[in-house]
Amino acid sequence: MSSTDKRKVTADDIENLLEIFKQSGWDEMHLQTGELEIFLSNDPAAQGPRAAAAPAAAPVAASTPVAVAAGTPAAPIVISAAGPSGHAPIPAGQVAIKAPNLGTFYRSPKPGAEPYVEVGQQIETTTEVCLIEVMKLFTPVQGGVKGIVREIRARDGQMVEFDEVLIVVEPN
Repeated sequence: MSSTDKRKVTADDIENLLEIFKQSGWDEMHLQTGELEIFLSNDPAAQGPRAAAAPAAAPVAASTPVAVAAGTPAAPIVISAAGPSGHAPIPAGQVAIKAPNLGTFYRSPKPGAEPYVEVGQQIETTTEVCLIEVMKLFTPVQGGVKGIVREIRARDGQMVEFDEVLIVVEPN
């Protein structure tokens, strides 16, 4: 983007930046362009580049994009060892249904409709369990396993990453 380009930074731009940062192995990253300033860190105690000018902001979850206007402290984005969802590993004998791509997780086919699945529900390999939406393109996700839904880890409307655990199933 040239200095004369007035294109606004979008949520997709920030999501892409977050993904690049997570996959980079970097400890911290500071980006400033025009009036937008972003500070990313793997260190929960990181204070950002402007921390000396103002009190440190509270860390936020990695799944929450942070865009801060120039002149204000940037909040660190904390990426925990447990992953952005903060959940424990999959219990032995259970199977994870994972996100096929980055996008927004939806439990039902449309707002106000019943969810595809609930905890305790029996599913088949072809049961649709959720939708992942990216740029108005909706991808139905099938269970891929016959069993009982034991846990739904993603919240409706939550941004999820590729290969993130969405639902845990006990096969039968």
